[in-house]
Amino acid sequence: MAEYKTGCLICGIELVYCKTEELECFYCHKLYESNVKCASGHYVCDQCHRSSGNEVIENFCINTQLKDPLEIALILMGNPKITMHGPEHHFLVPAVLLAAYYNFNKEPKEKDSKIREARRRASNILGGFCGFHGNCGAAVGTGIFMSLITNSTPLSIHEWKLSNLMTARSLLTIAKHGGPRCCKRNVFLAIHEAIKFLNTHFDFTIKIDKKIRCEFTNMNKECIKQQCPFYVISEQI
Repeated sequence: MAEYKTGCLICGIELVYCKTEELECFYCHKLYESNVKCASGHYVCDQCHRSSGNEVIENFCINTQLKDPLEIALILMGNPKITMHGPEHHFLVPAVLLAAYYNFNKEPKEKDSKIREARRRASNILGGFCGFHGNCGAAVGTGIFMSLITNSTPLSIHEWKLSNLMTARSLLTIAKHGGPRCCKRNVFLAIHEAIKFLNTHFDFTIKIDKKIRCEFTNMNKECIKQQCPFYVISEQI
């Protein structure tokens, strides 16, 4: 059965945000409390929504030798398993950053284990986190990345500070660009912030060769167009 990259995965029509109710997942048939379904009543739980996409992200990032996280992100976003919006982006951010970081440092064994751990941590970030919890999952993804490269724990001192500061910097930049949500825009902004953060706090520069010109405008009904720094005619970044 084909899946759609935007709107409902099952039928492609618009998603509706409603009062919380008990819904049955179309794929696993488990019951969940949720406040999002499509206009036809289809519901897909977060686990089923991101499972196949996360496999694509993990496998590609572990095996790629590319060192530009934005280039890696764009390749992954072109895969049909990565939808226009969805919780798989919460894993995509730390995965591409870890791949680029450890490829640059030539530490493949470290990269593999850290990417798998990033997937486990990102699975706790729910879909719709940006609007319902005031904390975009792409920003949290940069914090996951920072915590992994610094081996931070809740008892760490400097590493704890860096991980939370990383998330804060990403979240502030994402918030300043305003809503409505766009997973692609927020991923691009988060990656840019992570690269700047590495340069400032670690004197470590990941080179970006890919200039982002968003290829997903026509798939996003809520696209803010000229107000987005990645819109095709924008020259803000």
